[in-house]
Amino acid sequence: MNKFFTQYFSDEDGATAIEYGLIAAGIGLTIIATVSAIGVDLGAVFADISANL
Repeated sequence: MNKFFTQYFSDEDGATAIEYGLIAAGIGLTIIATVSAIGVDLGAVFADISANL
């Protein structure tokens, strides 16, 4: 039983998965923020082009 607890608490597979999940979430938030910022500017550019046509 002692060996089981030693292996259970020394296992770091779950911690690695959580770290990768946090990295993926950070990348996703960065992409969303960038696309939303560019989208507003890009919408204004297309509106100017449309008005000039």
